[in-house]
Amino acid sequence: MTDKEETTMLYPLATLEADKLDAIKSLEKDIGSPVVALAGVEADTATLPEDQLKKLQELEEELGVVLVAVRPN
Repeated sequence: MTDKEETTMLYPLATLEADKLDAIKSLEKDIGSPVVALAGVEADTATLPEDQLKKLQELEEELGVVLVAVRPN
């Protein structure tokens, strides 16, 4: 983020109990395609100065992941 802080939804991989995982595996078999379970989490994003934002973006590129700076609690 550059100028303002805002709340956004993040979607990390869900933690599943065995029965839920079994249901997903069954669905995968039925539809013939892998399924990924995500869990919605609200997060307050942090305002970053341009130089810090650039560092975050560079590390994203290097690691091949999406990084989100959030405000500390």
